[in-house]
Amino acid sequence: MGANTGVIMLRVLGVLSTVALVATSHGERAATAPYGLPDEVTTTTASAIDVTALLTAARGAPPIICGLAAQSLGNGNWGWGFDVPAPPLGAAGRPERGDRGRMDDLSDADVTRALDALSSDDACVREIGVRLVGHQDDKRVAAPLIAKLSGGDAALRAVAAIGLGLAEPPQAVDPLVRTLRDAVIDVRANAAWALGRIENGRALRPLVELFGDQSPLVREAAVSAVGRLESTSAVASLLRVLQQDDAASVRRVAAWALGHLESREAAQALASVLGRDRDPRVREMTAWALGSIEQREGSAALQRALREDTDDAVRETAAWALAQIEDAGAVAALDAAASNDKSSRVRGTAAWAIGQLREDNNGAAPAGLLRVLKDESEDARRKAAWALGQIGDANAVPAIRDALKVEQSTEVRRALVRALTKSGGRSEAVFNELLSSSDPKVREIAVRGLAGNNAFNPWPWPWPRPRPFP
Repeated sequence: MGANTGVIMLRVLGVLSTVALVATSHGERAATAPYGLPDEVTTTTASAIDVTALLTAARGAPPIICGLAAQSLGNGNWGWGFDVPAPPLGAAGRPERGDRGRMDDLSDADVTRALDALSSDDACVREIGVRLVGHQDDKRVAAPLIAKLSGGDAALRAVAAIGLGLAEPPQAVDPLVRTLRDAVIDVRANAAWALGRIENGRALRPLVELFGDQSPLVREAAVSAVGRLESTSAVASLLRVLQQDDAASVRRVAAWALGHLESREAAQALASVLGRDRDPRVREMTAWALGSIEQREGSAALQRALREDTDDAVRETAAWALAQIEDAGAVAALDAAASNDKSSRVRGTAAWAIGQLREDNNGAAPAGLLRVLKDESEDARRKAAWALGQIGDANAVPAIRDALKVEQSTEVRRALVRALTKSGGRSEAVFNELLSSSDPKVREIAVRGLAGNNAFNPWPWPWPRPRPFP
């Protein structure tokens, strides 16, 4: 047992240390320059990747370690394969966050090694190999990847589809469309995903036909791909999936696709699903879609979800969506949520939404919004103070002053001073107190306030957390 553990640990260390060298050697700079110094001071020369060592270290590594290593190669997920339906490692191969980092300077020999690694019987080697291949210019890898799509090994066909989705060569569209008929689920799913990445309209009809596939994994990949093709001709098919598919994961992506397409004709159906779907992830995405479409037909359903839904994420997304729709009639529901919701995230987002809807309309600040100034959550208090600055209600000045007397957070105090000045409460006594503070940041706030409203720009926009994506 001890010997086996030692071997595993050596493999773990080998994979992580090798990948760390790969990831750091291909950044533009090895370190960030100290503030005030030119970036050139710390620029270093990138070293070559040892692809052989990387792939050798990968063999036999535990899936979770290999997943971390593969994520490091991609430098994350946005636009770089975080949503591959069936990676070689399964769920461990899906990164959670980050950005794509290009590594397109491999030698021809190393590109060949990475392509050969796709045929390995080791999932970790295939996972890292396809990430390396996907970084290359599509002209270097398209032909060999397309050839592998017709191989006899299903694992090779599945990983070749991933490589084509990462490299996005236009000439892969027809071969991938043919691969949609593959007998193996993972291959069909990855081919659909790849076609969504390439975004060629010729794939639309074959992808829509996959909406009836027996596998939820394939249907989800096909629906997501159709959403990325951005064709309104698919709206009717997407609506059927949203309303009838028995897999929550598929319905959720259908809601995303309709929101991404900003399909106004889908608003009524989305509102209905928001009120009745049994899965909170579907309802959350449906609320997001209604906000993305920005049709007031969805306002009543969103307000009902904000009041009644049992899931915190659904209620928060409903508050965000009501601000996107710009329905001033939703302020009462948002005010109730800001004051009474059990979730601090919902309270903060509802406060933010009120600020969006009441911006510069010279209206009264809702009572619930004023109560959020005493919220236990710093984020909620900050958003409430920001919203009060948007509204500019002179009658809110006493509450803002009272909050300033007890607020300990510098960021919230900054927002309160902004609210005070925009609400006409530039009292000499208040600013004298701020200028006498022992905290230099508070004194800076006071100076900015005395300088005038514009001295607060640019203001850190208190957006709620990122919206859900498939």
